[in-house]
Amino acid sequence: MRIAVVGCGYVGLVTGACFAELGHDVVCVDHDAARIAALQNGIPPIYENFLPELLRRHHGGRLTFTTSTADAVSSSAVVFIAVATPSTEDGAADLSCVEAAVAEIARSIDRFKVIVQKSTVPVTSGDWVHELLVSHGVRRSHFEVVSNPEFLREGTAVTDFLYGDRIVIGSDSPKAAKVMREIYAPLINGSYGRSENAIARPKASPAKPELIQTSRNSAELIKYAANAFLSMKISFINAVANFCEAIGADVEDVARGVGADNRIGPSFLRAGLGYGGSCFPKDVAAFKTMVRQWECNFALLEEVTRINEEQHHIFLTKIKNALGHLEGKRLGVLGLSFKGGTDDIRHSPAIRVVKSLLRENCSVMAYDPAAMERTKTEVLSKGISYVHDAYSAARNADALLILTDWDEFARLDLKRVRGLLRSPVIVDGRNLYDPKKVAAQGLSYYSVGRPHAIHELPAQTEDRRSERIPAAVTINLGQA
Repeated sequence: MRIAVVGCGYVGLVTGACFAELGHDVVCVDHDAARIAALQNGIPPIYENFLPELLRRHHGGRLTFTTSTADAVSSSAVVFIAVATPSTEDGAADLSCVEAAVAEIARSIDRFKVIVQKSTVPVTSGDWVHELLVSHGVRRSHFEVVSNPEFLREGTAVTDFLYGDRIVIGSDSPKAAKVMREIYAPLINGSYGRSENAIARPKASPAKPELIQTSRNSAELIKYAANAFLSMKISFINAVANFCEAIGADVEDVARGVGADNRIGPSFLRAGLGYGGSCFPKDVAAFKTMVRQWECNFALLEEVTRINEEQHHIFLTKIKNALGHLEGKRLGVLGLSFKGGTDDIRHSPAIRVVKSLLRENCSVMAYDPAAMERTKTEVLSKGISYVHDAYSAARNADALLILTDWDEFARLDLKRVRGLLRSPVIVDGRNLYDPKKVAAQGLSYYSVGRPHAIHELPAQTEDRRSERIPAAVTINLGQA
C-alpha cells in the first residue's frame, strides 16, 4: 500500500520507517528542509534504538522523504497525520499544526483517501478534521477520517510499534477500517515476527497485538486515559516512597509486593524523580482541560500533577540534607534526558533539577550518553560543564547525582567513583543501586523511598568538619 506520513518527528518517523519494514511504500513529509536532507542521507535526527537500522534497510527504496505535502498526498492511498500537538498556556492541545496539515492535504485530494489521525488530539478532533476537510472543498465521498493513536515509548519506539500490546482503530466506516486492517495485517496475524529479517521481539512483548476497533471518540480517549493512568501509577508510587522515608520502609519492597498482584502489575511502579518527556505532562494537562470544558469532575488528574511537581522539590531537599547546603558545591550529574534510551529533554526532571542547582550557585559537571547537545541549547549557564563520561563527572565533586536511568549508570565501578569524589556522597534519583553495596564501597548513598546508607567518615580537619554528611536525614514533606 502507498502511504504518506505528514510529520517527521518521533512518531511520524518511527511510524513511516516501521510501515516500510512491513512492506508498504512510504513517503514521509516535513517542512524542515534540513531534517529532510539529513534523512535523505540516511541520518536520523533523533536517538532511537533500531531506527538507524530501518533507515539503512529501506531509505531510498520503500521509504522516501520529501518537503512536498502535495506530492506525497497525491501519490498515496492513506495519509497519516503525525505532527506536533504541544500544550498551550492553559494546558490545552495546540492543534495549529494539525489544522495546517489538513489544509495542505485537502488541496491534493482528488480521489478517495483514508486520512488517519496519528497525532495525540483531544476527543472529537476526528469530527473537527472531517468538517475541516469539507470546508476546504473536499467532497465527502473522497475521504474517511480514522483515529489511530500511537503507544510508543521513546527509546523502545520501534519494538513498541512492531510488537505492541494493541492496535486501536477508531472509525465508523467499514471501508476505512478494512484499509487499516490491511495496513497492519503483518502485525495482526503475527507474520512479521516470523519473517527472517524481522527486528527481534522483546521477551515481554506479545507475538500479536490485540486489535481494538471502536469509534473515533473512544479511540482518541483511549490514548489520553492510558497516559493519565500510567502517570497516576508513577505519582502514586512516588507518594508511597515519600511515606516510606518518613517511617523507615523500603519502597522497592513495597512496589514489588504491590506489583506482584496481577491486577496491578509491576510496570511504572518505580519511585524516582517523577515523569517527564513529551507525552505524559502534555497529555495529562490536555485531559484536565478537556474534562473542564465538558464540565466533568476529575480531580484525580490534578493530584497526579501536584505529586509529580512536588517530587522535584523533595529531591532537592534530599540533596541539601546530604550536603548541608548547596551554594558553591561542585556536583557531578549523570543523566539529562527525561529517561534512559533517548536524547529527548522535553519536560525532563533531570533538566529541572540541574536548573535548580544552578540557581543555587552550584557548579555542575554533567554527562549523558545522548542528550548533551540538546541540553546545551536549553541550559544556558556558565555554571554547567559537559564531560565525556561518568567518571569525569565524579572527579573532585562534592556529590554525584544520578538523574536518568541509563543502563551504564547502573554499572559504575563504585570503588573508582569513591576515589574520584571529593566527598563520598551519591544521591540517586533513580534507585539504581543496592544501598548496602554502595555503602560497602565507602560511600554514603541517598535514594528515593529507601533508608539512607550512611558511611561514617573518619575524623577530619577542623576546616572540613562543617562539610561532613549528617548521620541522619529528615525530610520535611510539608515544606517540600
